[in-house]
Amino acid sequence: MVGPYFPVGRPRRVLCNGVINYHHFKVDMFVGVIDRQISELNGRFDEVNTELLSCMAAFCPLHLFAAYDQEKLVRLATKFYASNFTSDELTRLPWQLNMYVTNVRRDERFQNLKNLCQLSVMLVEKNKHEQYHIVYKLLKWVLILPVATASVERVFSSMSYVKNKLRNKM
Repeated sequence: MVGPYFPVGRPRRVLCNGVINYHHFKVDMFVGVIDRQISELNGRFDEVNTELLSCMAAFCPLHLFAAYDQEKLVRLATKFYASNFTSDELTRLPWQLNMYVTNVRRDERFQNLKNLCQLSVMLVEKNKHEQYHIVYKLLKWVLILPVATASVERVFSSMSYVKNKLRNKM
């Protein structure tokens, strides 16, 4: 075959190797940039902040509460907010979380929620904040924390910046 892609006298294998090498170069560069950004983030966020954010994310209502993790939410209450709950509330929390997630996943009014603010509003509008008062109390603490803690605000800001940068580079 003769043409701009397969010049006379140049075997296909050499061209394919050139394309493959160029692809590997681009991938290696991309991976290198990602590794540097991850290293920078690891330097900014200690284990406690990382765990706190991970536990908070377990409340996320997106995709029918796909990120829901009862263990993380219980850890959130017992490790980070223990002083805000009675021992009875902490004991009943796993059971109430189980009932809560089962109920909201079945309720079509909760299917298109995008964030924790929308979730809290919907819980109040549908009077589920009374039925799941311990869960709602934990959700309120999660919503208050970013406003009350400047370091957590910086974490969210940095994470959004990095996430947007990564999206744009992809």
